[in-house]
Amino acid sequence: MSLLDSAPLDALDAYRTCEFATLGRDGTPLAWPTAVRRRPDGTLLLSTSLAFAQKALNIRRDGRVALLFSDPTGSGLEGAPQIFVGGHADCPDEIMTGPQGAEDYWRMLFERQPHSRAYVSAPMRFLMDWYYLRLLITVTPGQVVVRPPLSEAAGASAASAAPAATGDLAGAAQLARFRTAVLAARDASGAPVLARTRPVPTSEGFAVDVPADCPAAAGPAALLVHRHDDHLNHLHNALVRGELRAAGTGWVLVPTKVVEPMGSGRVSDAVRVLRDTRRATDRYLGRRGLPRPRVRWEEFRALARDARRR
Repeated sequence: MSLLDSAPLDALDAYRTCEFATLGRDGTPLAWPTAVRRRPDGTLLLSTSLAFAQKALNIRRDGRVALLFSDPTGSGLEGAPQIFVGGHADCPDEIMTGPQGAEDYWRMLFERQPHSRAYVSAPMRFLMDWYYLRLLITVTPGQVVVRPPLSEAAGASAASAAPAATGDLAGAAQLARFRTAVLAARDASGAPVLARTRPVPTSEGFAVDVPADCPAAAGPAALLVHRHDDHLNHLHNALVRGELRAAGTGWVLVPTKVVEPMGSGRVSDAVRVLRDTRRATDRYLGRRGLPRPRVRWEEFRALARDARRR
């Protein structure tokens, strides 16, 4: 019996993305949205391209990770439960140039993200080869917590206890565009924990409500906001890094830095992302003395065709 069997698996499988947290070099829990595939053995399969390999590097240094399934956009779920999974991840330094060993994962992506099927054919494939050079991440769950959907009342205690904001806060503009955010913090042992909350700007930072079953402790933390449409298109995400501090009976995240890897949606951002992803891929390979591998395009095209027929 798998530990995941204690979770509502139909709901977990229906989520298009989850929030996935690893621990940065300085101990900050860094969360980003990602796609997940549940395996029959009860582990979870994720992947990351060489262009965004920091998750893999973090895992190789400290394998403690956390996942939160909390944004049901595109899933068809009504009143979907939130599912938190804490565990340990492994990410071998083996570059996958084709879908081998992850066929179900790629088939799922091509089905749920129809526009990505165009990436495997000319002319897009000449710009997107970095996207298909992947590292596989396997998460073995060690803890599963099921939470109800975030209620409309959530955040009320933080708002009532917080003084009005008196100045500009780093990340305030990004957080204001979203009704909720995901808090990435650490527990007393230093392991990452995640909880969806409604940040409230105050004079000191963002007041956040943390559920009782999320054992967040003071220290490095971050707030993640992200969105996608029903077809995993029009993606945007931003991470507000800072420090989580106790404030009366609640918590405040004091922001220090904002990271927006995809930019704010301007055309110039798309050009920059394509440039930066190729450079990051080259750096990963160069540090290992490896030539740029050739993507096994035909195998990806076969899966894309299969997804299109479905």
